[in-house]
Amino acid sequence: MRTYRLSRAAALLGVSDDTVRRWVDAGKLPSQVDDNGHRVIEGTELAAFARSAAEGGAEWWGVTTPASARNQLPGIVTAVVRDTVMAQVELQCGPFRVVSLMSREAADELDLEPGVTAVASVKATTVVIARPEQP
Repeated sequence: MRTYRLSRAAALLGVSDDTVRRWVDAGKLPSQVDDNGHRVIEGTELAAFARSAAEGGAEWWGVTTPASARNQLPGIVTAVVRDTVMAQVELQCGPFRVVSLMSREAADELDLEPGVTAVASVKATTVVIARPEQP
């Protein structure tokens, strides 16, 4: 069975190591101790936890922005580039960098600037999945 150390689980969930430790200590996320004395989480347990969190919707993560898109990624704005018509907005959503192109008017109305929090809602007909080499 594939296991993940707490730091890797945190990276996969897009939260801090401390958050995962709190979840484990509170019994929300089951863990074990491996042969080297490290706390690890079984892959199936981590997948079930991630699914449960996703089913909880954005509210589970502390985001209360209602929308029809289910793929909502809360994050912090890291850059905004505006021209006369369009704006490019970059968010850091956990380990993921999300870039959105929108009208300048929309960016201005949302008062998007580096340092403010925002939620990226992703709705697409195609999702590409890759399986990177595991360390």
